[in-house]
Amino acid sequence: MKSQLPFLFIIFFITLTTTNLLVTSQSTRPGDNATIYKISKQLCWGCIGESLQFLYNHNLVRATKWELPLMWDFQLEKYARWWASQRKQDCKLQHSFPENDFKLGENIYWGSGSTWTASDAVSAWAGEEKYYTYATNSCEEGRVCGHYTQIVWKSTRRIGCARVVCDDGDVFMTCNYDPVGNYIGQRPY
Repeated sequence: MKSQLPFLFIIFFITLTTTNLLVTSQSTRPGDNATIYKISKQLCWGCIGESLQFLYNHNLVRATKWELPLMWDFQLEKYARWWASQRKQDCKLQHSFPENDFKLGENIYWGSGSTWTASDAVSAWAGEEKYYTYATNSCEEGRVCGHYTQIVWKSTRRIGCARVVCDDGDVFMTCNYDPVGNYIGQRPY
């Protein structure tokens, strides 16, 4: 574990820097208060900690396969928030993709009770690695691996996620990925 600490610190630094660059790159010039106000109305400031958790944990998983870190995308987050809000009345509904004109990768997570975190969701998705065999590019029969392979998909560069506590007190989380992964016949990394 000690030999991994410098590497994990680098991933953490890249995650923080990337998130900071995305927030500050929105302003057109220093001191442009109108732009800053516009951005602050669009961002969920109480969700920044969750966003960092989603991004950091995804990038830790990607780092184990030497994949480039993901960047946070506020448009993907906005879509994920909209989609999560559609599920807020009943988190346990069968998964169905909303109609859209674009293709995104998606991972969803449902947890009973309100204490589930972004780290829990990413950990559950990443835990599917134990069922994935790289040599045959296949998943153990009867198991799911697609959440894991989407996280480590080599060409995916951007992510946006959301977490909501549903009306019944359970948690629903969703992450969207661009470009999409999980192409049949292709390896994730």
